[in-house]
Amino acid sequence: MKLFQIEEPEGVPSDPNEAGVAIGIDAAGARAEVAFSVGGNAVILDDRPGFEQTLPVPPAEAGVAAWQELLEGARMRAERALARPVTHAVVVLAAAVAAAEAGRLRQAAEQAGLEVLRFATCGEFSAGRTPVLAAAALAEDLAPRPELTAAPGPG
Repeated sequence: MKLFQIEEPEGVPSDPNEAGVAIGIDAAGARAEVAFSVGGNAVILDDRPGFEQTLPVPPAEAGVAAWQELLEGARMRAERALARPVTHAVVVLAAAVAAAEAGRLRQAAEQAGLEVLRFATCGEFSAGRTPVLAAAALAEDLAPRPELTAAPGPG
């Protein structure tokens, strides 16, 4: 499934300092999956033909560089599929992480251009929902919203 964005004519150009979209990344298995959600309707994002890449999940104890490579690949897949910047993610892991591990993974994410909104495990989501789809919906809920400026009232 391909997603596209429809813009109104004479729309305001997007702010380059504004946060990009949030994605879900399932890194609990041997290969990572990436998903995006709009209005709670999540879809798994695949690479375009000719740009296929595998996203092997490194061992939990792997260094920052290995995790950075995975997270950069996930961000790149999402940005190519969505044609929009991706800045935030919910990451699903095989097991809960200790504070030191979380810090290392956050560092890898930061170096990959992502801010981790939350780490989750497969067991945290309902049994009937694919973890990557649930993570994408959660990412949508947790993502920062653009500040709404109040219009001046009459008189």
